[in-house]
Amino acid sequence: MNVETKPDVIVEEERASSVRCALSLQLRKRFQTRDCSFELNVDLEIPAGITILFGPSGAGKTTILDCIAGLTTPESGMLNLKERVLFNGEKGIDVSPQNRRVGYVFQDLALFPHLSVKKNVQYGIASLPASEREERSRQILESFHVAELQQRKPSEISGGERQRVALARALVTDPAVLLLDEPLAALDAAIKSKIVDDLRAWNESHQIPILYVTHSREEVFALGERVIVLQNGKVIAQGTPHEVMTAPRQETIAVLAGFENIFDAHVTAIHEDRGTMTCLIAGSNVQLETPLVRADVGSALRVGIRAGDILLASIEPAGLSARNVIPGRVISLAQRDVIVVAKVNCGVELEVHLTLAARDSLQLQPGREVWLVIKTHSCHLMAS
Repeated sequence: MNVETKPDVIVEEERASSVRCALSLQLRKRFQTRDCSFELNVDLEIPAGITILFGPSGAGKTTILDCIAGLTTPESGMLNLKERVLFNGEKGIDVSPQNRRVGYVFQDLALFPHLSVKKNVQYGIASLPASEREERSRQILESFHVAELQQRKPSEISGGERQRVALARALVTDPAVLLLDEPLAALDAAIKSKIVDDLRAWNESHQIPILYVTHSREEVFALGERVIVLQNGKVIAQGTPHEVMTAPRQETIAVLAGFENIFDAHVTAIHEDRGTMTCLIAGSNVQLETPLVRADVGSALRVGIRAGDILLASIEPAGLSARNVIPGRVISLAQRDVIVVAKVNCGVELEVHLTLAARDSLQLQPGREVWLVIKTHSCHLMAS
């Protein structure tokens, strides 16, 4: 039996249904280990283009990829790739991995160290005539800008070049779907962006679904056209990165999206004339003016605020458009690369991120009195 999970955000219909439903799956798989039990239970439609699978470790992201690839067999459900049935539990259909036309790039890339770049790319098309192997490998190596490296071994090229070769090897087989399990995690943003641009350019003419697993919220915004958020084997939200990540409706998504400050609160006043309301943070006297949502006075909510959305001032500011100016005292300061993480006590403890220059110009140190400045729309409300 499959249970349909209702997402918080519904993907807009951007393409015709024949393309939008390029990959559809309803899968259920139970896992039992010595430490815990886990059940994957999803119902998804994946269109052409890059779709991000996002969620904490153990959410089921890689398990979904393995089910699509045929490396893991679901207990029940169905998996359709356009008109082809790859798996149907009721009818006993389970197409073998090598016949599914699925490209899969793993995090460790799994390139053969003893083969050249060219031979690595040609490995999956060894059964084709020599002339066709040569032409296909030439085209894909040129598409990913590694044609000049074809005689080198994986150990003789850079990390970014190895990622390009791994993609070329997966795509030279002309797959109907591409699965990417964090293959770019070790690369810096600039190299990652160039590789994804090349992948998008390749997919302009092929129009296949590409599923990309990541733990990084930066990659969600930089790489994905759509994002699906998983928790404990279930879909809890899906939509565009902006829809899902900038205004999360659930605390799990807020944490993943980088909301460092999350508090219990309840509504103390509603200001319909200005589109806001006042919320009192539990266990404190701190009141925040927040955007107006459908809630009554007394309603319990959760308030999330990104550490980077809070400003600090060394003297009490005046004449600001920001509605929340709260006195506090610095508890601690810690430097993380070029960011300073400040913990400030204002009745509750808030984390604030600021630059090295801001720390120095404000002469911040533990015990220093400060004022926190928080815009109304930086306060994101979630169900309690």
